[in-house]
Amino acid sequence: MKRVIILLVLVLASTSPILLFAQEAKSASAATAEVAGDSAAWKYIAAALAVGLSCIAGGIAVGQIGAAAMGAMSENPELSGKALPYAGLAEGICLWGFLVALLILVLN
Repeated sequence: MKRVIILLVLVLASTSPILLFAQEAKSASAATAEVAGDSAAWKYIAAALAVGLSCIAGGIAVGQIGAAAMGAMSENPELSGKALPYAGLAEGICLWGFLVALLILVLN
């Protein structure tokens, strides 16, 4: 899973300069008409990345916390109530990603 995430980051890092230089290479008259379309596209890409990456991170965190909680509960069943808040905190990562994406879409 770490390899997939690292590969995704590398692909995004390698394509972003290409997109930036391609945008600078456009003529000045065509660029003024397309500025609104380009900023809208970047807005949607940023919102998608905010939700996607936060949900992937939240899923990884909940998976690891759930496995550790089940192992702890198998030894001591009284720990079930103490493990629930940690899983909730990990799920909160997804909520914050959604809120950031909502702010990106509404405020820009």
